[in-house]
Amino acid sequence: MFIPKIRRPYLFGLAGILWTVAGGILCMRGTIWLQTLSSELAVALLVTSILIGVAAYKFGFSKIVGKNIERIMKMPERANVFAFTPLRGYLMIAMMMTIGITLRNSSLPKYYLIVPYYAMGGVLLAGSTKFYRTFVAAMTAKSSGELPG
Repeated sequence: MFIPKIRRPYLFGLAGILWTVAGGILCMRGTIWLQTLSSELAVALLVTSILIGVAAYKFGFSKIVGKNIERIMKMPERANVFAFTPLRGYLMIAMMMTIGITLRNSSLPKYYLIVPYYAMGGVLLAGSTKFYRTFVAAMTAKSSGELPG
């Protein structure tokens, strides 16, 4: 079975793109539901989402991003194109997608989903920036002959 390999720095870019797309989708869905609410409730839910998202990123997801970056740094110069996240990461993605789809298709009022969708979307978007910064650093180091640190 042929598994394509790419240069290691591009794995950071792929991870960033995946996190950006997923975060963007979640925030777009939240925005659709948010538009049906009064301004006061919408602002309250957005502020709640931001507070939860910041805490989730600071105390959990920033560590996940850091571990993924360290893991990718230790890979050979050319690595499996799917190695930007470990198998456990793919399982987590599948689980989170299943939960999201189940909640979205449940009878639960959509405004209950605004906070988790926005919070998770924000967390993923914030995490993607760390992957992009590492990608730029790796590409800059590659062109200057230095290893990224």
